[in-house]
Amino acid sequence: QAQLVESGGGLVQAGGSLRLSCTMTRRTPGTMAWFRQAPGKEREFVAAISTSQDTQTYYADSVKGRFTISRDNAKNALYLEMNNLKPSDTADYYCAAANSIYFSADFVTDKNTYYYWGQGTQVTVSS
Repeated sequence: QAQLVESGGGLVQAGGSLRLSCTMTRRTPGTMAWFRQAPGKEREFVAAISTSQDTQTYYADSVKGRFTISRDNAKNALYLEMNNLKPSDTADYYCAAANSIYFSADFVTDKNTYYYWGQGTQVTVSS
């Protein structure tokens, strides 16, 4: 069973950047994603990436153009580059991995798609 460990969170001023990493104990076969959960709110989708050679990505509208998801299969790693951060980006960020390689908007944005979850890394953006 794969384990996922996130890192890279921290405190940053609005307009700044952070790069989150997710290390997997072994390569997961399927689609991977980042979700986030702000205090008092439900966990929400941020970005997803396919496992296929023709890499597909999908982003929440709130982060499109500012965040970039990528993966390095050789290193069993997933990344989230976050630029132009806003206070509304403050949340705990979680990486997730599915057992399926299927990729569609409805599929990748659904929390129930993902079987493996990390423990989360905190991102705080000050105004």
